[in-house]
Amino acid sequence: MGKKTNENKQLAQNKKASHDYFIEDTYEAGMVLTGTEIKSVRAGKANISDAFATIRNGEMYIHNMHISPFDQGNRHNPTDPTRARKLLLHKVQIHKLLGQSKQEGYAIVPLKIYVRNGYAKLLIGLGKGKKQYDKRESAAKKDAQRDIQRALREKQKVAR
Repeated sequence: MGKKTNENKQLAQNKKASHDYFIEDTYEAGMVLTGTEIKSVRAGKANISDAFATIRNGEMYIHNMHISPFDQGNRHNPTDPTRARKLLLHKVQIHKLLGQSKQEGYAIVPLKIYVRNGYAKLLIGLGKGKKQYDKRESAAKKDAQRDIQRALREKQKVAR
């Protein structure tokens, strides 16, 4: 029997990001995690809904990403589940993100966590903050699209 893998399996998603930001560009970043943290992430015990990324000294870090301690962990389990974790990106990508995030209204937002080739990856996006009227407009478009799909399904049922 072949070994089961969870390749490209989405482990955590930030659903508020698309509601609060216009995502303009995305980057895939590796994360520096301890052994018990990666086990918790693979078990799906990570939360990035309140997380944000910063750049310090030419390195990118993610803050407020909550990874629950591993149940069968040992003394090397981190005591702080929301500690700042280093993200692994190329210097060119970090400098590009630094320049773009300095503009008014832009932020570096974590979008989702997944596993690729055995490594935990974080998809981060450069987002421009939405105003309240933009959020209402997005919700109205989503509702209209849902109504169109519902009408098409009803039409297909009647045609049969």
